[in-house]
Amino acid sequence: MTGPREDYLDQIRRGGLDLPPELAAAFASVPREAFVPDGFQRRDGSWVHPADPEFLSVVYSDDVLITKVDGRVPISSSSQPSLMALMILGLRVAPGLRILEIGAGTGYNAALLASLGATITSIDVQEDVAVRARAALARAGIAGVRVEHADGYRGVPGSRFDRVIVTVGIGGVSPHWLEQLDPGGFVLAPVVHAGTDPVLRVSGPPEGPVTATPICGAGFMHASGPLGADHPGAFPPPVAAGALTGMSEAAPARFDPPLDDVVYRDLWYAAGCQTRRATHAILPDTEQSRLALLDATGTGGALLLPDGSVLAGGAEAAAYASLAVDILDRWTALGRPPMRAWQVALTRTGDPSSPIWVPDAWSLR
Repeated sequence: MTGPREDYLDQIRRGGLDLPPELAAAFASVPREAFVPDGFQRRDGSWVHPADPEFLSVVYSDDVLITKVDGRVPISSSSQPSLMALMILGLRVAPGLRILEIGAGTGYNAALLASLGATITSIDVQEDVAVRARAALARAGIAGVRVEHADGYRGVPGSRFDRVIVTVGIGGVSPHWLEQLDPGGFVLAPVVHAGTDPVLRVSGPPEGPVTATPICGAGFMHASGPLGADHPGAFPPPVAAGALTGMSEAAPARFDPPLDDVVYRDLWYAAGCQTRRATHAILPDTEQSRLALLDATGTGGALLLPDGSVLAGGAEAAAYASLAVDILDRWTALGRPPMRAWQVALTRTGDPSSPIWVPDAWSLR
């Protein structure tokens, strides 16, 4: 690699990620710019065009590239490369594997998988996204990928796969994917948990029992239809900025220094294992994402901050502050278990005509 691509791998590795040689070679050889020929939107909302001087330097950064929006809402993108790498590692790719990808995006992820020797069938519910991904793969000279416009919930009836990878946030796992897996196969999917989308490795027969292990924390655009359907016991959706009002300190800081981002996500995951009121909120007067316990009104509850302090507000402030402190106490007493230490049991729920398997119970392994 030369020019803007020189430190691309270093950026992907920056968080301590160990890229095996074959995956490093895939990132080094697949031209990411071929998958964003019309440019992309940055996190700040500005649009970067191919003719812009910074185009290649942003393309070869460890950041998400948003390629389609509905109003102000992103609905298709090229994911953050380091997260893609984590998921590909979690997929345990080997030459010859047949992989079903739910959510084609730009086609870049499928190109990386194909470069590792897998055969990919990629499905996207948005026809224009599927068409562009197909064209990008051809432009980049990538073989071994078939892109289809279809509802990903049903997978590919009549086909068999060794792996399923899902690149969009979902409420639960389709039983059709489990039906289409050969023995020893599994689904790798970001499943909603406490307002975030941690990636789970899910396995089991379509009729159950179905279990999962968390792989890493993540945030994704969310699927619509059966895969994003509401269900009993679902976590509250993320709280809009400014929705939580009258929050004041209810418990002092306990962590010095404050928890770093990775460990804070571990606490966040544990909170979701303890209460279905856990979700994501923006701290008042800031742009910081924080763990919230939301009351029934959606405007009060408690916030757990990285330093261990608790803010609370609303009519049930005392009760939610107490719950927050209990979560902190229990997680600390357990030795601050990482996300990967949990074992997840899933239950079949949702619309009886299009059910999904959703996380229902958690235990430490």
